[in-house]
Amino acid sequence: MKKVLGSMVLWLLLGGILSAEWFAVRDGLPHCQKVFETTGKGTVAFVGGSITEMNGWRNLVCEELQRRFPNTEWEFIAAGISSTGSTPGAFRLTTDVFQEGKKIDLLFEEAAVNDSTNFRTPTEMLRGMEGIVRQAKRLNPQVDIVMMHFAEPDKCRDYRAGRTPVVIATHEKVAEHYRIPSINLAKEVTDRIDAGEFSWEKDFRDLHPAPFGHRLYANTISRLFDAVWPKNATPASPTTSELPPPLDPFSYFHGHYVSINAAILSEGWQRVEAWKPTLSAGTRRGFVHVPMLECTVPGKVLEFPFEGTAVGIFAIAGPDTGIVEYSVDGAPWKQKDFFTPWSSGLYLPWSQIFEAELAEGKHTLRLRMAENKNEKSAGTALRIVHFLVNGQD
Repeated sequence: MKKVLGSMVLWLLLGGILSAEWFAVRDGLPHCQKVFETTGKGTVAFVGGSITEMNGWRNLVCEELQRRFPNTEWEFIAAGISSTGSTPGAFRLTTDVFQEGKKIDLLFEEAAVNDSTNFRTPTEMLRGMEGIVRQAKRLNPQVDIVMMHFAEPDKCRDYRAGRTPVVIATHEKVAEHYRIPSINLAKEVTDRIDAGEFSWEKDFRDLHPAPFGHRLYANTISRLFDAVWPKNATPASPTTSELPPPLDPFSYFHGHYVSINAAILSEGWQRVEAWKPTLSAGTRRGFVHVPMLECTVPGKVLEFPFEGTAVGIFAIAGPDTGIVEYSVDGAPWKQKDFFTPWSSGLYLPWSQIFEAELAEGKHTLRLRMAENKNEKSAGTALRIVHFLVNGQD
């Protein structure tokens, strides 16, 4: 208890100096406050990876919103999926968040941890994050968005070396372009550890934070609320403005799922109605006992007709996952290895975009399993949960 109180005192001493570095208000959250106070209803969505899926900061923020707006009836959408970042986020947004035309008033988005640990390039990081932000603004021009950059050791090392982590710099380009608030929790955690308030090993413990870390995240979000919703200030009237041109015309702001039923299967491919693993490995919630397309035999071809500028798949990558060969519109075959550093003991959701800069129009994707495989994999299998298309639905 003494240590916690000491940390709070130190935060009070440091907050006025450093808090400006920890979040950027930009155009704030001008619309949702008005909605919460005048309609008596609010819909808030949380999109991200495992740190968002687990019980922690998200639950605390829900409690904070209920405290600030006690007369509001709430719907909270928990749309965190472990192991996922901004690329799958852009393609699952309509299904997992804006389902059936749901109007979202406030959206929290985090992807900085998984975008870097999942080996996304800066181009993919931008296209995924812009895909989420721009698509959300298209679906509801008055949605307010908070972008967050969570902490992990590599980001702390970057800041101590005097450089901004690539993923945070890339995501910040999107936040600045669309004038949405962002919270740099990676920078805050680094600064406060270096100031002697707490330690990573004893207090924060992991990129999946201990309760101390979740409370820290929630407290910073609350301070952002204080900054954008000053006491006794009149809420801003909702307005609608034109979206700026996209930072990248190939960003995934028309991303969506397409059913596996759209595929044309050859011998060697099958639809499994409620897939479950036969090998001993963990699974992720929502990616077991669901329909999947499965192939374990190299050389057998699947065809998927689609219309759009980008195409990929959302699959599960487990102990026997192989190397996928793909071709669009008869182009030479290319390969992607779907076996990940975590696949030996876990069937995890894994999205890959095969082609992202196609001409508008109709195309055909062909897939087959390669004869070769990752030396650590036990097989040449692929299991597809969704096709991913960036194009008008």
